[in-house]
Amino acid sequence: MRWQSRTAALMAIAITTGAVTPLFTFTPAQAQFNINQSRTITIPANVTLPVTYEKEKVILSPGERLPLTLRIANDVIDSNRNVLIPANTEVVGRLEPVNLNSSNNKKGVRFVAQELVFSSGRRQQINANSQTISQTERISKGSDTGRILTDAAIGAGAASVISLLTGNKKIEVLEPVGGAAAGALASILLRKKQLDVFVLRPEDDLDITLRSSLVLTRN
Repeated sequence: MRWQSRTAALMAIAITTGAVTPLFTFTPAQAQFNINQSRTITIPANVTLPVTYEKEKVILSPGERLPLTLRIANDVIDSNRNVLIPANTEVVGRLEPVNLNSSNNKKGVRFVAQELVFSSGRRQQINANSQTISQTERISKGSDTGRILTDAAIGAGAASVISLLTGNKKIEVLEPVGGAAAGALASILLRKKQLDVFVLRPEDDLDITLRSSLVLTRN
């Protein structure tokens, strides 16, 4: 089970009082809790936080950008079982393309987190991103896409081409395309006989790693 193989949500705490800083280490992550007027908790860079999503898969075409809201999969706790980030806290961000090779325009995709939104409505900026995914799956005219499309949310660019190739008019689109962008896309669709897409499985592919320390205020 996933919770058995993941220990990133269990964090050690460094308690700072004056110049005394005892540190209790539990791998793979650490957090620092400063007892002072602001009562802040610092989770350092390079800590990985597990995430989840309402769909099993997210599909988008190379080069496509897509707003996406994930959720923290499990309570993020310290060594005293204090909850630092509750499970189901929203992680607001976007999927964005990553240039892997400029000579052949090869692209990958990653999730970039921007904000945590707690159940109280409080928002906290976060600087974190997922690993870069580069592997694609091919959808071609007349192919069986049931396996790929089952329980999937799809970006508008990918959805439009898939709809044309498969004749499926009931594809769930994450964000619609409108105006001039829709017209430009329509002209591209007429020439498409196949499409390579990223098929992201959030619980496997989109866990986020902090790029800088995350400072939280404890209630």
